[in-house]
Amino acid sequence: MNKLILMMGGQGSGKGTLSKKFITENPNYDYIETGAMLRALPATHPLKAIIARGEFVPDQELQNLLLKKINPANNTILDGFPRQLSQAKWLVDTFADKFDMIAVYLNIPRELMLKRIQNRINEGAGRADDADAAAVQRRLDTFFTKTLPAIQWLGTNPNVKFIDVPIADASIEQNYNTMKQMLLSATNNKVH
Repeated sequence: MNKLILMMGGQGSGKGTLSKKFITENPNYDYIETGAMLRALPATHPLKAIIARGEFVPDQELQNLLLKKINPANNTILDGFPRQLSQAKWLVDTFADKFDMIAVYLNIPRELMLKRIQNRINEGAGRADDADAAAVQRRLDTFFTKTLPAIQWLGTNPNVKFIDVPIADASIEQNYNTMKQMLLSATNNKVH
């Protein structure tokens, strides 16, 4: 059975960076980044106003997009979904019998999230909504009130292997090696 790896963590935890590094080493994985899918929508799309306010896109909209993208015939990394408990339950109900599901929680302190978001802005690599301090604060609050309960639920679900990766104020390489070792250990040294 192919693997569905859920990359989870707060803003600035390194989900995208570590996923892309993993994909470079494991090109047989599809990479689905829900945030990039949504940011690529035309500026006039109704979902753009929801995103700009730092709110969640309705579940049904995301589920429809993901049903078109996730292919059980391929190993897949899913970055940015689920973001709340209802989405986590839908994902497990829909795909647990089609994939070996692995949730990788990039566990990063709030202070480090803020520091990394500020670094993204300073380096010119930030998202448009990174420059809006109120939107950043809403995204962080939403992570702790909505996404963290979904992560905790996945950690107790018998259909999901759960990996809690401590993210330190260290190099990308160090954090990646920590994640990779924990992932290999949880999957009996096989991620292919």
